[in-house]
Amino acid sequence: MKLASISQTKNQLSALIEQVRHGETVVITDRDRPVAKLIPIAPEESETASGSLALLVRKGIIRRGRTAPWALEQPLRLRQSASALALLLEEREQGR
Repeated sequence: MKLASISQTKNQLSALIEQVRHGETVVITDRDRPVAKLIPIAPEESETASGSLALLVRKGIIRRGRTAPWALEQPLRLRQSASALALLLEEREQGR
């Protein structure tokens, strides 16, 4: 277990977090009195990306889509004699 003052914690937070990631516990002190403890989170307690997405769905913050993702249209093939402006105008006329 490592002791760190509030000022040390403020100045070296990234390094302390890295130590916690590797399993060490850090006790933060204020005038030599323990006030907080940084401990690693067990893997089963941490949420995965899909778990956090499911949590947002349960809270009603997001809704999952019900249809398949949109398929992209094939890009226009350039003709040798065509200009980009002509192709753009043609695409707008077709409503693409």
